Amino acid sequence: MSFELSREHEEFRRSVRDFAEAEIAPHAAQWDKDHHFPVDVVQKMGQLGLMGLTSPEEYGGLGGTAEDGAFTSLCLAIEEIGRVDQSMGITLEAAVGLGINPILTYGTDEQKKTWLPDLVAGKTLAGFGLTEPGAGSDAGATRTKADLVDGEWVVNGSKQFITNSGASNTSLVTVTARTGVSDSGKAEISTIIVPADTPGFVAEPAYDKLGWHASDTHPLTFTDAHVPAGNLLGERGRGYAQFLATLDDGRVAIAALAVGCIQACLDHCVTYAGERQTFGVPIGRKQGVAFQIADLEVMLQASRLLTYKAAAMKDAMDGAGGPSAKEFKQAASVAKLYATESAVTATRIATQVFGGYGFMEEYPVVRLYRDAKVLEIGEGTSEVQRMLIARGLGLPVE
Repeated sequence: MSFELSREHEEFRRSVRDFAEAEIAPHAAQWDKDHHFPVDVVQKMGQLGLMGLTSPEEYGGLGGTAEDGAFTSLCLAIEEIGRVDQSMGITLEAAVGLGINPILTYGTDEQKKTWLPDLVAGKTLAGFGLTEPGAGSDAGATRTKADLVDGEWVVNGSKQFITNSGASNTSLVTVTARTGVSDSGKAEISTIIVPADTPGFVAEPAYDKLGWHASDTHPLTFTDAHVPAGNLLGERGRGYAQFLATLDDGRVAIAALAVGCIQACLDHCVTYAGERQTFGVPIGRKQGVAFQIADLEVMLQASRLLTYKAAAMKDAMDGAGGPSAKEFKQAASVAKLYATESAVTATRIATQVFGGYGFMEEYPVVRLYRDAKVLEIGEGTSEVQRMLIARGLGLPVE
């Protein structure tokens, strides 16, 4: 199986890069400083078609298919947006992978017709309500409840660290909740669509985060929030499995965001090392600096290839002779683990190359340094990825 980019993919990459350089790069530092979520630019991403890369034309998408490499196109877009601003990169990743994808994959025809057109157009956003104060990596420990009463789900509980959940254009959040007890005695977890204007649903004030300052992230509370019984997303009791499958795709997308971060570090370091002089020569002539930048190139190429391979596997899964879900899951975890840990290392190296200037907020490596750490945490921590990889090798790890 080849995962080299096609000519069409390369042309698409250039078009997204042009957009990112023109519409995002000039403003990213100020957005970060102001903790500003630029709804207008998010909507422009939708107008460019970035939200609809994996959606059918009937919902306003570009009609991209696995044969076209639609998922690979999404990863390229996330990489290029993330190269100039990680906040906008995660906004795109979450909008498609965590907002649109669950409805597209598990929704009824009515749910798709109701919610997808505006989401795909970038007019609105959807959140992905999984994590709770006591249920992060252990998502099975969900405590949020949804009781079916007189034809309505009554939702009570809380979620935390939810992206795209409290913006002015957020239209809904899909929420995992306990809806009963299975025959085996375990909690039955289902997924419920909760519209943003539902009484009893509150997006609490946005977090004051270390990084991703221009990304919209909120804790959520649900107090007797009533939604129709028809807002059940997918099969009752399958919510946990649905969200795990959603996270497999999301891990590759996060790896793509990490690749964008490493590329930015490399770009900035090469430019700076060619201009900054000490002892009468550019610092790039010093092996101590040059070798560190060479390491960035190695990490970039390895991370990019692992990510593109996993994306290509996703695109090939439905074809004859394509990889299995198990093989894709393993590739997704490998790409996510290596690329995100490399991104954190890359930002540390870039800060070191910049020296004292690397500690000043006016230089972009500072923002990259702050933004990178969460890549090792979101959509499955590094520890979870190692556990999944070990299980994939047949080890009985708990």
